[in-house]
Amino acid sequence: MGIFGRKDNTTATPAQTAAPDLTALTGDYTIDPAHTTIEFVARHAMVTNVRGSFQDFSGSLHLDGQDPARSTATLDVTMASIDTGNADRDGHLKSADFFKIDEFPTMTFRSTKAESLGGEDYRITGDLSLLGVTRSITIDLEFNGVAKDPFGNERAGFEGKAELLRSEWGLTWNAALETGGVLISDKIKLNFDVSAIKNA
Repeated sequence: MGIFGRKDNTTATPAQTAAPDLTALTGDYTIDPAHTTIEFVARHAMVTNVRGSFQDFSGSLHLDGQDPARSTATLDVTMASIDTGNADRDGHLKSADFFKIDEFPTMTFRSTKAESLGGEDYRITGDLSLLGVTRSITIDLEFNGVAKDPFGNERAGFEGKAELLRSEWGLTWNAALETGGVLISDKIKLNFDVSAIKNA
């Protein structure tokens, strides 16, 4: 049985570790920022990708081992923690041209729906609030498994991907290129690598 109650027809051999009782995974989890990555990718000058991430965030999960529809997720991101590896670019992104961090210091996500797609794949839909605008996005997730770390923490891991159009949240700054096209793509790709610790 999988994390959300799906069946697993494989049979463990004596050399394999016995599968845990995944129904016991039901509970509340705190996202571990030290082992979690929230990354975004934008097309630059129509010829290459620029990547960035957020360094300061917090979040929680509620996993239901019987019914994925009862699982939930929340995320709060401090926009001033944006990091693209270039101080000038980061400063521009924090400015009124983009994220207006003085006026809108936080980006939030609140899930509204969760579902199993079969195998290790899941999908979560929720409200992304940014620059005073709230719109729905869908994140496709792959469950990476569970483990107990050397400190006794029970961990669950997920990888996720999503795409959005930044213009839908009011992020419209751009510059035209002499060769045609624009400096920054409207489409933004989001990548998540999440490690969450089960609350005691």
